[in-house]
Amino acid sequence: MQTILTDINGTHELSLEALLRGARTIFLTGEINSAMALDFARQMLLFSQDDPSAPVKVFLDSPGGEIDAGLVIYDILQSSPAPIELNCIGHAYSMAAILFASGRHGRYLLPHSKVMIHEPLIPYGVGGKTSSIQSIASALVQTKKEMEQLLAKHTGQPQGKIAEATRTDCFFTAKEAVAFGIADGIHGFDEMLG
Repeated sequence: MQTILTDINGTHELSLEALLRGARTIFLTGEINSAMALDFARQMLLFSQDDPSAPVKVFLDSPGGEIDAGLVIYDILQSSPAPIELNCIGHAYSMAAILFASGRHGRYLLPHSKVMIHEPLIPYGVGGKTSSIQSIASALVQTKKEMEQLLAKHTGQPQGKIAEATRTDCFFTAKEAVAFGIADGIHGFDEMLG
C-alpha cells in the first residue's frame, strides 16, 4: 500500500511499511510461523542498528500458531535492548497470548480485545510406530510444561493455576486479562499511538 506525503521538499510516495519502519512500529498479524518470526527478527535488527535504545511499538492480532516460531519472537522480546511495548488490537490466542503476556515494557489491550490460553495442540497427525508416538507424547508434555512456566513467569500466577486454566480453551475479556496478569491495562487506540 502506497501513501503520498507532502512536505517542504514536495510530494513523495512511500509504502506503508516504510512509514511504519520510520515510526518504529511492527504489526504481528495472522498465524505465527517461521516467516513471521524471521520478518520480526529482521525488523528488530534494523531498529537495533538504527537506535538500540529507542522504543518500539508492536501491534498484535493473531490466532497463534507454531510454538517454535513463537519462541524465536519470544527470545527477541526478552533480550532486545530496545524497549518493546505490546498492544493487542483484536485477539491474542494460544502462542500469541504467551507473546503478549511476555511484554516487559507495557502490555495493553483495546477494550474489546480477547485473549485465549490453552495447552499446546498436536501440530500434525499422530501415526507410526509405538516408540514414535511415545516420543511425540513425551515432547508434547515437555512443551506443555514449558508454556505453563512462561505464562506463570509473566502473569505472576502459580504454575498450578496456569495448568488448570489451560486444560481447555480459556478465554479472557480485556478486563479479565488484566486481572489475571496477562496485560497491564486497557487503552484506547489513541493511547496506543501516544
